[in-house]
Amino acid sequence: MGRIAATFIGLHLILGVALAMPLVGAQRVLAQGLQKAQTDPLQRNLPPVLMGPRQPPPTLAEPRPQPVEKVEADVSTRSVEVTTGFTGHEILVFGAIDNSQQPEDAGDHYYDIVVVVEGTPYPVVVRRKSDVAGVWINTSSVMFASVPSYYAIASTRPIDQIAGPGVLELNSIGFAHIKMNPWPGVRWKLSDYELAGFKAAVIRLKQKQHLYVVEAKDGVTFTGRSLFRSTIALPANVPVGPLVARTYLFRDGQVLSAHIARVTLERKGVERVLHDFAFRDPLAYGVIAVMLALLSGLGGSMFFRRETA
Repeated sequence: MGRIAATFIGLHLILGVALAMPLVGAQRVLAQGLQKAQTDPLQRNLPPVLMGPRQPPPTLAEPRPQPVEKVEADVSTRSVEVTTGFTGHEILVFGAIDNSQQPEDAGDHYYDIVVVVEGTPYPVVVRRKSDVAGVWINTSSVMFASVPSYYAIASTRPIDQIAGPGVLELNSIGFAHIKMNPWPGVRWKLSDYELAGFKAAVIRLKQKQHLYVVEAKDGVTFTGRSLFRSTIALPANVPVGPLVARTYLFRDGQVLSAHIARVTLERKGVERVLHDFAFRDPLAYGVIAVMLALLSGLGGSMFFRRETA
């Protein structure tokens, strides 16, 4: 019995030593790590679970936003002088497309440019004549509170091929989309059909006076991948006042960008003096005009009387 007990005690000791060896190794590795952490300044203040080189967290590369196309435009002159010898003037509208994304193999009309030059709005009265008992007399009239005095369009191609009616209406591009608001109190007296007829009459009369103009085909031409130019002809009877040149950049029927430039038509010389005097003192201007007309008539009659005598 003593021999068997000694054998069991020996086996117990051997098994205890075998189980204790991994714990001793782990404690030795832990002690070495603590000693290294105390000597390494980079890991001195780190807890044991964070020891070792710190790896940055993985980051996903964010896609870079594409630059937005933008139109930049200007006019050749900011001021046009109107004198007694004024016979008209040409305005050059030029510009470029910033951040153009047009592919090298893209065909024509990847981008479209529309230039609208609009004059100062004024009230306009339109009268309709009717045959009454063989005599043509004014039977009805409409007063529009705001009608552009001048309106010109130039584009890379016809505007109905560039965008739909909704986009053109929103940006007031085209004769059919010019904003003509009737005087308050007139709108409810007329039907939509009658009001459209009066609007068409205004446009027709302005076109006869060469004040509403659509430039010929290729009114806007590209001189490179992004450079463009257009020429707008102002007639001799263009009303004096500020003009607004609006330039629109289109792609796929939508407006990508717009730019506004301004031109001023101002009177100079004798015409400005007479104009200012007539509006400043209309009574004196009228009296002087009548006296000059009488003196001219008397002088002409005396001259021709001497010739016949």
